Amino acid sequence: MIQRMDYTHEPRRNILCIDVKSFFASVEAVERNQHPLEAYIAVVSKPENNGGLVLASSPMVKQTYGIKTGSRVFDIPIHSKIQIVEPRMAFYLEKNIEILNIFKQFVTNDDLLVYSIDESFLDITHSHSLFGTAEEIAKKIQYLIWKKMNLVVTVGIGDNPLLAKLALDHEAKHNKTKNFIAHWHYETVEDTVWKVHPMSEFWGIGSRTEARLLRMGISSIYELSQFDVRVLKKKIGIIGEQLFYHAHGIDRTRLSETFVPKSTSYSKNQILNRDYLDKHEIEIVIREMAEENAMRLRRHCVTTSLVKLTLGYSKYVEDKGFSHQMLVEATDSSRELIASLILLFERHYTYQPVRIINVTYGDIRPKQALQLNLFEQPQNSIDREELDKTIDHIRQRYGYTSLLHASSLVRGGMALQRAKLLGGHRSGIQK
Repeated sequence: MIQRMDYTHEPRRNILCIDVKSFFASVEAVERNQHPLEAYIAVVSKPENNGGLVLASSPMVKQTYGIKTGSRVFDIPIHSKIQIVEPRMAFYLEKNIEILNIFKQFVTNDDLLVYSIDESFLDITHSHSLFGTAEEIAKKIQYLIWKKMNLVVTVGIGDNPLLAKLALDHEAKHNKTKNFIAHWHYETVEDTVWKVHPMSEFWGIGSRTEARLLRMGISSIYELSQFDVRVLKKKIGIIGEQLFYHAHGIDRTRLSETFVPKSTSYSKNQILNRDYLDKHEIEIVIREMAEENAMRLRRHCVTTSLVKLTLGYSKYVEDKGFSHQMLVEATDSSRELIASLILLFERHYTYQPVRIINVTYGDIRPKQALQLNLFEQPQNSIDREELDKTIDHIRQRYGYTSLLHASSLVRGGMALQRAKLLGGHRSGIQK
């Protein structure tokens, strides 16, 4: 017998999930007087580097060459039509603000949730009397953005944010015949939500969660919807229960509610300009990244109890690298976190050329009080914390590079270069 939900008492709102199609690449196409759906453009971070990363590619590049976000420069055919351009993050942010101002013609700030630089949720439940049905509002937004900016937007419409997001990702983005608009509602869950495949393409299910579900004998969203929710909660925790209801299209989130996402981890990733062979140079970058990430902890008044170091080796060696983690006493201290990461590095580094470094802090929790070390005088711990706060204050006021360790100025240091980035990529602003 198929297990179905009674949606009678579930909140039913009119939510739009709107995405700018291939945002970065489309903006660059428009700047070159090209139609965003017809241009051959790839926005590449560090295009001069053979391992440079594709941040966005226009629809024709994806369709013709299979080049998409996450591809590398060396994946792009040498004699292709593709025009490679550098990212201009500050310019994209300006365009994003223009788009948000258009959204605000239809909803209040409380009913607008910016999900990412190219994607937003709008609760238009109270906008119908002024602007018409959900589809009419979606078409008006599409028209205004095209008229003003020549950008194409796709729209998912749903009874809640989950259904709107799924409608966007799995139908609207690919449905040109319906003007890139799709509706998913409670009544169509069996024909829409349950058909999403593979599970890792479902909102909220990553590869690890998918692997856990597979080990439990769940291989589809339909099977997830029919599983015993009590067993799911017991084996996976509250996330298991949430996924069960998501599999039925249920999401009780209200955009107008105050919502502050809680980070489960803080991560810094660095693709190096070249293969690093010198152990000391690799340590310098690890120290820099550890300190920058520690600043984020202190800025948000949280601590970490888990540090993780990932090194990606050069593509020219067989060994791909390693990823190891260790538990630590809850802390936000730069010195302690650096020491833990260097310990992981010393234990697991195999003297291979390094190209990618990732530093992650997990088990994030609100800071309760000053963490004293049993093996250190209390005054030393207090002085060190005050020093961290002073350094953070100076950097926040005058920029990160106003205070740098001498090691960051020698060959191998990356702090100066990272300071010129916006969102991890070149801002496009000349300094």
